This record gives sequence, structure tokens and C-alpha cells, in this order.
Amino acid sequence: MSASIHLEEFDMENTKASLTHSHTFTKNQKWVIASTSSGFALENMDVLFLSFAMSSMIGQLHLSGGAAGLIGSITNLGMLFGGVIFGLVGDRFGRVKTFTYTIFIFAFATAMMAFANNITLIYILRFLAGIGAGGEYGVGISLIAESFHKNQIGKMTSVAAIGGQIGAILAAVTAALVIPTLGWHALFLLGIVPVVLTYFVRRHLTETTEFVQAKKAEKESTTSAVFKYMFSSPKLAYQSFALMIMTTVQIAGYFGLMNWLPIIVQKQLGLNVSGSSLWMIATIIGMSLGMMTFGSILDYFGPRRAFGIFLLASAAMVFTITLAHNTVSLLIIGAIVGFFSNGMFGGYGAVISRLYPTEIRSTANNVIVNIGRAVGGFSSVVIGILMDHYSLTVVMGFLSILYIISFVTMVTLPGLKKLSSRQTA
Repeated sequence: MSASIHLEEFDMENTKASLTHSHTFTKNQKWVIASTSSGFALENMDVLFLSFAMSSMIGQLHLSGGAAGLIGSITNLGMLFGGVIFGLVGDRFGRVKTFTYTIFIFAFATAMMAFANNITLIYILRFLAGIGAGGEYGVGISLIAESFHKNQIGKMTSVAAIGGQIGAILAAVTAALVIPTLGWHALFLLGIVPVVLTYFVRRHLTETTEFVQAKKAEKESTTSAVFKYMFSSPKLAYQSFALMIMTTVQIAGYFGLMNWLPIIVQKQLGLNVSGSSLWMIATIIGMSLGMMTFGSILDYFGPRRAFGIFLLASAAMVFTITLAHNTVSLLIIGAIVGFFSNGMFGGYGAVISRLYPTEIRSTANNVIVNIGRAVGGFSSVVIGILMDHYSLTVVMGFLSILYIISFVTMVTLPGLKKLSSRQTA
């Protein structure tokens, strides 16, 4: 039995379908989207505190470039480890409790950074923060997938992903206010704030009927189900690895562009990007608009068309960066590139949630996306090397090729053909 057919067996589809046509949301649905969006925002805020505090940490603790760079790598490894562990926990014991556990872990680990004065403790705390952050994603996405009709999932996961972008703005504003006056230690102390969210999640959210029914019908262990639905046949294994390739490209493009673009512009084009805050805001606005647009296209026309449009557009649009000749054009181009390159992010959770059954949904989301994070995060290193030896066109060509690879991979996925659009649902 295929995963997509398996999902259709639940009676909840009829209930969710009626909600779709009436364009109304239940109280629990509202709390699901509010809590997941807030959770992703606070998680991204905590993770990005590191980026804004890094220069201060290097100076105060006398860290070498290699030691400082390893902090981010260890965080990504923690995300992968946490994704696997809490994906299994979420599938075995429930989404709501697991969601609150992950929030508490990354909040506590971030706050403890306020007392870290040596690199060993920093490594430990960032690994723990990564565990919580990596575990949160799949559980939150599963809550959305099991609370909304299948033709709403793309838009709803995109709304949650926009929450992450809001977290980036919160991190930038908070860092600008706190670090100059109170120092980087105080910035991390604010990481405890997400713990408040766990209270509201526990009070207002309940497990979905779909999950409860799946647990009652369960006939095998969660680990056995993961192997069965993700790797037990060549077709399923290819599907899982192909999705990992696509998420790797997604993360590689994001980190490659966001970490290096301001430097690329200054070094290769000779522009002075003094308004870095304006650059970030313009890019995030572009990303958020892209996410909402992508989610709507995915829900209406299906994932093949949605990913096809955005992947091919990303492959072409990265070259427009070479056309930036002043700050205004850079802001516009940055927003356009962000629109396409990161607009797809929310769609991966929607697709994975529909390709894999309820009993392994959080594990599938966490494993696939966090492997993408762990591998794709190294794109910053590759782009740095390319910048040292080649022109800007070659650097953009590298990113363009990655998007083409993702497009070809997407086209070869037979499972995407079976995911119906709104018109055929």
C-alpha cells in the first residue's frame, strides 16, 4: 500500500474537506498554526543569535577562525541528531508533548550560553540547542499536516515557515539593542523566552484525531515503520534520498546566498552595502512573499508545477546578482532572488507529510530536512573557495547547477505525480 493512499484512509479527510470549502478554521487549527509559527520564529531567533554575537565572542574569547566556524557545524549536527530522536519520539508518544520538549531544550541551551566562557562549553550548549531546534521542525509540520485538509497544507506550512523569517528579524533587532550595551552574554539569556510558549501549547493544543486513530491501528514499532515506508524497497529508498537531495540544495542555496551575498557584492561589484539592515529586511520580505505564493501554487496546481517554476526561476535569477550596480538595485534583486530561492522552503514539509503516513510523519520530515541542513550547510565553505579562485559568474553558476540538479531530481519522483491538486481532489 503506498503512503499517499494510506493517508486517504482516515475519516478526518471528510471533516477537513468541509472546513476547506467553508474557509473557516476551528479553534484547535488556529492554535496549531499560531503555535508552530511562533515556535519556528523563536527557534530561528535563538539559532541566529549566534550569527550576530559571533564577532564579539571571537574577540572576547580569543577564538581562532576554525574554532569559531566549528560552532555552526556542531549546531547542524545537533539538529540532525535531534531530528532523528525527536522524530521517533513524536511518532511514538505524540506531537504536542514532543513539540514542547523540543522548545524547552533549545530555549534552555540558548539561555545557558549566557554563562559560557570557554569554547568547550559553547560546543556542548550549541549541540543541545541544535537537538531541540532539529527536533521541533518535523513535529510542528506533522501537527499542521494532521490538522488541515490536504489542499491547505502547502499554504499552512508556508505560513509557519514565514514565522522563521520573523524570528530572523527579531534576532537582528534584539542583537542591535542588546550587544552594544549589555554584551553578547545577555543576548543569549533572552533565549529563555520561548519557554513561555510551552505553557500555551500544553494548555490549548490536543493530539489530532488522525494521530490518535493511527496509534490505535498501529501494528508495528515506530522504527520498523520508518524502515518500511522510507527504505524497504528501491522505489521508497529512492524517494527518500531524492527528497534529501532536494532539501540539501534548498539549504545550500539559502546559506550560500544569505551568508555570502553582501560580501560578494562588496568584493566583486565594488558596492558599499552600508544599509545591511535594509538588505536583510528586503530579502526577508521577498522570501515571505515567495513562501505564500509557493504555498498557494502547490495547493492549487500540485507540487510538480510549484517546484518546477521556482527551481527553474532560482537557477536563472541567481545570475541577476551580477546586474546589481547600486544599493537600490541590490535590494530589489535580493528580494527577487529570495522570493524564488527560499520561497520553496515550506513546501518540503507539505510534500513529505503527504508522501509518508501518519505513523512516521514527524520522523520522515526531521530526517529528510535535517540531513539537508547538515549537508547543505557546507555550501558556504564551497562558495568561499570558489570566490577565492573564480569570478562571480562562476559562483552563481555553481548555485544555478544545484537548482537544476534539484529540478531533475524532482521530475524523477513518481510520488509527486500522485499528489492531487485542488482541481482534481
